[in-house]
Amino acid sequence: MAMSKEKKQQQVVQLRELLTRSKAVIITDYRGLAAGQMAELRNRLRPLNSQFMVAKNTMVSRSLQELGLPSVDQLLKGPSGLGFCFAEVGAPTRAMVEFGKETKLLQLKGGLLEDRVLDASQVNTLAQLPTHDVLLAQTLASIQSPVSHFVGLLDGALRGVLGVFDARAEQLGEASAA
Repeated sequence: MAMSKEKKQQQVVQLRELLTRSKAVIITDYRGLAAGQMAELRNRLRPLNSQFMVAKNTMVSRSLQELGLPSVDQLLKGPSGLGFCFAEVGAPTRAMVEFGKETKLLQLKGGLLEDRVLDASQVNTLAQLPTHDVLLAQTLASIQSPVSHFVGLLDGALRGVLGVFDARAEQLGEASAA
């Protein structure tokens, strides 16, 4: 279906805006997905601060070129659906991978992480990364662990010294009572 020049310009403007806001763009082949399945995917991505849209490959290429981003023409073969990740990258990517496994229709082609082109295997690796909150918790635990061991060591040493003082005080108390 041919698009009017005005519609093409609108889509390029929309794509540029989405690409500017995105931390990552996941490029998929959506061939075979029914309209209901596409809506379900969009509904899964919405709470993850992400968006899925279908765009003409030439419009995607033009938008990337206008923004000075790397070309992903090798990934733009056949119908392309774009998953835009606006905040966290891992959770939306994981949602798209899981959706692809469930439907067996959505296929990852690759993606764009900031200004780096990713292949499908690298996108799968992104999906396996822990969430931002989990990474923060793991970092905090690794920082806190040596400190808590040191505090435990000091506590044990202080308890030992206090035990010696208590024993000596009891000895002196018994000696003065006698």
